[in-house]
Order: sequence, then C-alpha cells, then structure tokens
Amino acid sequence: MKNTYYHQLLENNKDWVQAKIENNPSYFEELSKGQKPPVLWIGCADSRVPANQITGTLPGEIFVHRNIANMVVHTDMNMLSVLDYAVNHLKVKHVIVCGHYGCGGVQAAMQNKSLGLINKWIRNIKEVYKDNYTELKKIPDDRKRFDRLVELNVIAQVYDLAKTSIVQQAWKDDTGLEIHGWVYGLNDGLIKDLRVSMDSAAHLDDIFTLDLD
Repeated sequence: MKNTYYHQLLENNKDWVQAKIENNPSYFEELSKGQKPPVLWIGCADSRVPANQITGTLPGEIFVHRNIANMVVHTDMNMLSVLDYAVNHLKVKHVIVCGHYGCGGVQAAMQNKSLGLINKWIRNIKEVYKDNYTELKKIPDDRKRFDRLVELNVIAQVYDLAKTSIVQQAWKDDTGLEIHGWVYGLNDGLIKDLRVSMDSAAHLDDIFTLDLD
C-alpha cells in the first residue's frame, strides 16, 4: 500500500509510544488510572494552537475544549457540558480562554462575506465588534485593529463564562475557581496574559449575577 501521510501518523504514534515507554515503562499504566487536570482550556480549533505543546504540559494536565475562535456561547451545549464536567467533576481550579492573533474566525467577523453555516457562529464575534466599535474605529492600522478585536473577543468570552450558573455556583461554593483570558502569538510563540482574571462575580453587572440560594 502506498505510504501516505495518513499512514505516517500511525507510524509516528508507534514511535511516540516507544519513546514514552523507554523513558518511563509504567507511563501508560499510570495515565490510564484517571485524570485530575487543574486546568480547563477553551481554545480555538486552529491546528497551530495546541494547548499542551504551547504550555509545555503533558497529557492529563489540561482538559481541552476547542471551537472556532474560542467562543463561550450560552446556547452551546457541547461547551457547557465540557465546562460542567470540568468544574463539577474534575474540580479544575482554572478555566482559561485562549485566543490567538491571526484568528480566521475573528477576521471573518470583521467582513461582510457570507460563509454559509459559519455565519451563525461568527455572528457572536460580530456582536463583540459592534459593542467595541468606538474603540476599534480609532485604530487606523488594519492589523492592529484585527489584533485588538482578537483580544476583545477573548475578554468577552471570559465575561460570558462568568455569567454561567456553572461558574457562579463554583464561586458561591468557594471552590477556588479562577477564570482567565490569554492570547497566543503565532509569530513568536508567546502567550499574552490579558489580565482579565476573575474569582468572583464582583465584576459583573447585577443583572447577570444569579440568585443561587
């Protein structure tokens, strides 16, 4: 059978397994016993932004959810299920929303081109653009405006995380949960902390603070 990239992936897997076993013969036995990651990562589906590699962590250390443009959408049952499992069952201590400069989803939201089904998803980013239009309009450089929308989108998603009953219940129960916003640079490999961390609902408008009693 012709050697294809598909088959090379399988060969790579075998090499990876062998390397792990040579370094630690019980590696997979230990890994199979369960997971207790301290972090939930909500990131972009872009193939250039792998959570473990860019943070220097190993399998089992980060619980990962990825979608186009690292969105926290209140009707997305996939994301909410992952969040619920991570917070209430895995007992993660940190939820990180990580975007990246050069994000195609954010770039698409800055344009008027119709992209079919994707239109429904990036409409959420267009709302972020609209809400921050005055600030963005003042940035004359297209690239810098694009980069800033990437940052503003991450910040908006952190706030949307804080508005969920899952996160607010964890704060009410004093579990020590913190949420954060980061942006990864494709051009230099560095992560920028946007300093939008929260450990309570204190930063939310009262209308978004849920009565959980």
